[in-house]
Amino acid sequence: MPDLIPESAFAEIFTNGTPLLDVRAPVEFHRGAFPNVTNLPLLTDDEREAVGSKYKQQGQQAAITLGTELVGRDVRAQRLSHWLKFLQQSPSAMLYCFRGGIRSQIVQDWLQEQGCSVARIEGGYKALRNFLLDTLARVSDSSEFLIVAGKTGSGKTHLIRAITNSIDLEGLANHRGSAFGKRTSSQPNQINFENNLAIDLLKLPYQTSHKIFLEDESRAIGSLSIPLSFHRKMLGSQIAIVEEAMDFRVDTILNDYIVSNYLDYKQSNPAECEELFATFLLSSLERIKKRLGGKNYDSIKISMQYALTSQRETTDMQVHQTWIKSLLLDYYDPMYDYQLNKKSQRVVFRGSQTEFLAWSHHLNRQSQ
Repeated sequence: MPDLIPESAFAEIFTNGTPLLDVRAPVEFHRGAFPNVTNLPLLTDDEREAVGSKYKQQGQQAAITLGTELVGRDVRAQRLSHWLKFLQQSPSAMLYCFRGGIRSQIVQDWLQEQGCSVARIEGGYKALRNFLLDTLARVSDSSEFLIVAGKTGSGKTHLIRAITNSIDLEGLANHRGSAFGKRTSSQPNQINFENNLAIDLLKLPYQTSHKIFLEDESRAIGSLSIPLSFHRKMLGSQIAIVEEAMDFRVDTILNDYIVSNYLDYKQSNPAECEELFATFLLSSLERIKKRLGGKNYDSIKISMQYALTSQRETTDMQVHQTWIKSLLLDYYDPMYDYQLNKKSQRVVFRGSQTEFLAWSHHLNRQSQ
C-alpha cells in the first residue's frame, strides 16, 4: 500500500467502505465526517486552539514545538495505544487530518516507529469533502432523474427502497419529509447529509443505467436542505405518479408514521413514551395549524386527542385512522392536487405500486 493515497482512489475508498482514521480535533469532526470513520485525535480541542494561536503569533515551527510539548511522553503513549488498537481491528484503514499535512504526517511517523504502516489521504478531509461535492455535481449532470410522486400515504418511500438505482433522500436525512416526519433520533448535520448523498450516488450503477429514481421532495427535509443544484435538477425531471386507494394510504400512514414512531418512543423511553408520543403528534399538528384553518385544526385535534386517550386504554392503534383520513382529505390531498397541477406536463406515468414496479423495471432494462 502506498504511503500517500491520491484522489484517483477516493471513489474506491467510499464505495468499498474503507475504514478511516480521523486525527482531527473533536470540534472539527463534529462539523463534518464520513461513514466508516473513527475519530481519535492527535490534539484535543483546547490543544488545537493553543497550537493555532501560536502558529498565528510565531509561525509554524513555534506551533510544532508547542504541540510536541502538549503531547508529551505519557500523552503520546496513550494516544498511540488508541491508534494501534484501532488499526489492529481495521488493518486496511487509512488516516487523515484536515488538509493531509503536519498532523497526519506526525501520526503516520509515530505509528511507523512502532512498526505499524498506515497510508495517509493526500489532501486530508478537505480533499475528500471536495471530491464528494464534485461527485454530486458530476453524477447529477450525467444522469437522468425520475421523480416518484403521489399523494401522501401512497408508499413512495417503500418503492424507492425496492428499486436498485434509487436514492432514499428521507432515509439519508432521517426524516419522513412532512410535518409529522420527525424521528425520535436526531438528523445528521447538513455536511454529513451531503457527504452521505454523494457516497450513495457513487455506489449506484450509473455507468450502465443513467436513470436515478428519487422521491418527490421539497428542498427542505426537516432541518436539512437538498443541495441546490441537485434539487433544481429534480424540479425539471420527469414524474411517475403512484396512485392508491384512500384505505391503503391511511394504513400506510398509520404504520409508517404513527405505529413506527410510537414503537421508537417505547423502545427509547418506555416510562414516558405515551406522553412523548402525544406531544409529538399534537405539536406536529400545531405546526400546520395556520394552513389547516382554525375549524379543520380544531376538529382534527379533537379526533387526535380522542385517539390518544383510546389508545392508552385499549392499546389499539387503529383508532388513529379517523384523524389521519381527515388530515388527508382536508390538508394533504388539496395541497398535492394544487402542486401537481403546476407540473402536470412532466408526468410520464400513472398507476398503482404494482404497475409502477413493473414499469420501472422495464425502463431500467431499456436504459442499460
